[in-house]
Amino acid sequence: MFYLVSYDIPDDRRRTKLAKVLKDFGDRVHYSVFECLLDNLHFDRLLARIEDLVDEENDSVRIYPLCANCDKAVKIIGTGEQSEDKDVYIV
Repeated sequence: MFYLVSYDIPDDRRRTKLAKVLKDFGDRVHYSVFECLLDNLHFDRLLARIEDLVDEENDSVRIYPLCANCDKAVKIIGTGEQSEDKDVYIV
């Protein structure tokens, strides 16, 4: 599944930690926006890590699930590259 994850976190430390977590699961496409191609297991792991970091009273994280073919319909105007599912991941 293709997910778009965006966040607004006022605390520098939590924001940096969240960005590092999201880099483990997807590609940064804007300062606070990531694209992630995840199966159910990896989505559940990402969600658990986000929930551990976020202060629900002050932070906002939005996860938009998109259809399996929606990543092919993304239009990029200007700089940037389309996120792609890699055959090999180095962890």
